[in-house]
This record gives sequence, C-alpha cells and structure tokens, in this order.
Amino acid sequence: MDLSIAAILAQDGITNGAIYALLALALVLVFSVTRVIFISQGEFVAFGALTLAAIQADQFPLSATLLVVLGVLCFVQEIWSLFRTASIQQALTRQIGLSLLKFVAFPIAVFCIAKLYGHANLNMLLQISLTLLIVIPMGPMVYRLAFQPLEQASNLVLLIAAVAVHYALLGIGLLMFGAEGSRTLPFSDARLDIGGLSITGQSMVIVSVAVVLIVALYFYFEGTLSGKALRATAVNRLGARLVGIGTTQAGRLAFTLAAAIGALCGILIGPLTTIYYDSGFLISLKGFVGAIIGGLGSYPIAAGGAVLVGLLESYSSFWASAFKEVIVFSLIIPVLLWRSLTSKTVDEGDQ
Repeated sequence: MDLSIAAILAQDGITNGAIYALLALALVLVFSVTRVIFISQGEFVAFGALTLAAIQADQFPLSATLLVVLGVLCFVQEIWSLFRTASIQQALTRQIGLSLLKFVAFPIAVFCIAKLYGHANLNMLLQISLTLLIVIPMGPMVYRLAFQPLEQASNLVLLIAAVAVHYALLGIGLLMFGAEGSRTLPFSDARLDIGGLSITGQSMVIVSVAVVLIVALYFYFEGTLSGKALRATAVNRLGARLVGIGTTQAGRLAFTLAAAIGALCGILIGPLTTIYYDSGFLISLKGFVGAIIGGLGSYPIAAGGAVLVGLLESYSSFWASAFKEVIVFSLIIPVLLWRSLTSKTVDEGDQ
C-alpha cells in the first residue's frame, strides 16, 4: 500500500465514520434518556434515503401514507389513555383538540404536500426538506405507540419491544419500497485535488454536515432549556421528574432528534451507495459499535469510536474485503471485555 492509496482509504473511512458518529450520538441520546437501545434507528436511515429516491424518481413516497397511519394509531391510543385517566368531561377538551391537530391533521397535511409537490422537478433542497418533514415525525410517533406505555418497564422488556419495532418497520419498509435498491442524486459533482488525492464534493458535504450537526447538538445541550432537560433526564430520571422535568416529553424529544439524525444520514449516504429497505440496519449497527465504545453514555468517546470504526472498515476492505464486517464487529469484544473488568455491577433496581 502506497501513500496515495492510504490517503484514499482514509478519506473513505472519515466519510463513513462521520455518518457512524451521528448514528452513535443518536443511539447514546435515546439510550441515556429512555433506556431504549434504538435498534430501529437504521430504518429511519433507509426511510430517509428511499423517500428522497422516490421523490426524485417522480413517484409518490408511500412513507407519507405510513405517517398518516402512525398518526391515526397514536391519536386512538392518546384518546384511550385520556378516557382511562380522566373523566369524560376532562377528556373532551383541549387535549383532544391538540391530539387531533398533532396526530391527524399534521400528517394529513404532510401527505397532501407530498402528493401535490413531491415531484422530480422540485428543487433539491425542497426535496430534502419534504423528506425530513415526512420521516422525522415518525420518531415521536413510534415512541408514543411502542415505548411510552413501557417507560417504567425493565431494560429487558424495552429491548424486546425495540426488537419488535425493528422487525415491524423492516417489513413495512419492504412493503413500501420493495426489494429493489435505490440511489439518490449527488449533492455536488465538484472535486478538490490536493497533491495526488482527489476529494469528492459529496465527501466534503457529508463531513461538513456531520461537523456542523455535532457542534449544533453541543450548543443545544449546553445552552437551551430543552437540551438541559434532556441532559438531566439522562443523568437521573427520578431526580429530573422530582424537579418538574417531564421524562415522557424528554423521551419524545430524544426520539425526534434520533429520527432526524437517522433520516439525514440516509439522505447523505444515498448518493454514495445503493440503499435497500434493510440497508439501514447494518449501517446503524456500525454506529452502535461506536456507541458501545463510549459505553452508551459518553458522546465524545462514542463519536471518536465511530470514526475509528469507519477507518477500520475502510482499511479492512483493502486488506481483507471478505472479512471487513467481521473485523469491524469484532472490535466490540475487547471493549466489552475491558468494561466488564473495570465497571462495577449495578442492579437495575438501584439505578
């Protein structure tokens, strides 16, 4: 391997590592706030890429229909919860109106926008905005349907629910998008030549967006009230509840941010590789390796570990392409071994 090949592999590794870093941050955020290992993070990656691909192919994105279905189910569940916990007079008031607006009217409005304006001749930025508008609201809806009723359950129950949601969304993805893969249009055809290394515009866009988003998340958690509420819930759920922070609202916000990051990652990698309905799982799993390196609790270590995963994958594909996935996922073994030897065991009831 000469220096030019090493530089090309490093470029690919950093580009992939930037995507894995974002997914690792999303996984750490959801786990620290809700104790849910968000296995279905990858489905949002696939939904983001395939929804944009459908728009660019001048086809109606069926994910908009899924948004309406999820919204109706959330509305039914919300109304049922209201009638169980409040009197009929209390239920038939402002809360029902807000639920109707949030879970029914908004998804239908997005569906109509996608039907009327979701065409290939739409500006690229508007296509991306429409894709995000369709996919991001699915995050809090999935939380409302599957995880909010179980927020007091054990970690094992939450893990089983996460696996069930993953397989449900995987099947829905196959139904909506089919088994054929799709690739989106590149954001930029520019190239930057530095010596013997040619850096593609797409790689620069991915790394730049990842850096900007990570910095924005840092300032969000440090400087906003809702960000500080998420941090407090991550540190101590019971303490956050005692000082008036709504842990349910924090969980909904965490899933919203995770869905936004997942959809954005799918949009970013769509021009680089063909995305299938099940491609997101393997991509998010590599982000999960980075999150494991960070102990599912440290954002900087998780991001650094994800970049390491990207570099390891890139160089492994050169030296042993048939075993690159094995090499990447084998990275978990020494990390888990080290953490098991250095961490104290804490019973779930003591957390």
